[in-house]
Amino acid sequence: MLINILIVLGTFIFMEGMAWFTHKYVMHGFLWSWHKSHHKKHDHFLEVNDLFAVVFSIPSILLIYFGYTYEGYEILKYFGIGIFLYGVAYVVFHDIIVHRRIKINFKAKNPYLKRIINAHYVHHKVHTKGGAKAFGFLFAPKEYDIKND
Repeated sequence: MLINILIVLGTFIFMEGMAWFTHKYVMHGFLWSWHKSHHKKHDHFLEVNDLFAVVFSIPSILLIYFGYTYEGYEILKYFGIGIFLYGVAYVVFHDIIVHRRIKINFKAKNPYLKRIINAHYVHHKVHTKGGAKAFGFLFAPKEYDIKND
């Protein structure tokens, strides 16, 4: 049981590194054509960028499916659950809290939450493929702390 929990937690943490890498080198790289919709103001609910969520859900779905379906591969489901939980955290933080794609009345009070929100706003100051900073989603260095709030 403990090993399964550690796999889920480890996978969740690993996913932040994968998200940073993918955001910097794929979204702001060869698949900018999808991601640029996220860096433009618009008045519609969906973006082409949302295709990334569909693509990124596939490994989670497959790992959970194979982990529950095939004897001897049960461990795979815990990797899939870790990816899934990271996806849920991403949607709550990025889509709901930061971008308010679902209208909520929320004011960040926690200093770390303020930091990662600020880092994301710094990222969105650049509307082009190059020159952006702060590619993480749930981790941001201290340099993005908000001073004198």
